[in-house]
Amino acid sequence: MTTLETELKAFIIETLNLEDLNIEDIDSNEALFVEGLGLDSIDALELGVALQKKYDVRIDAKSDDVKNHFASVHNLAKFIEMSRGKP
Repeated sequence: MTTLETELKAFIIETLNLEDLNIEDIDSNEALFVEGLGLDSIDALELGVALQKKYDVRIDAKSDDVKNHFASVHNLAKFIEMSRGKP
């Protein structure tokens, strides 16, 4: 698990007020929506806005890739790193 993945887990818990979860409860490769963590479309919108503000990334909701970016914490971390110009 990368430092960014750990940071994102804490950010998701805080942003979405998931008080019953700890960082250790979230697997980096676990699905964020429906199965897995069980987030819904309202959570996706709230999380997307918060990610744009905190990490200064542009999320195009119409992009075919957006579903993949939000599939897991691992994928979100990869998206943010790519957006920042890091490999």
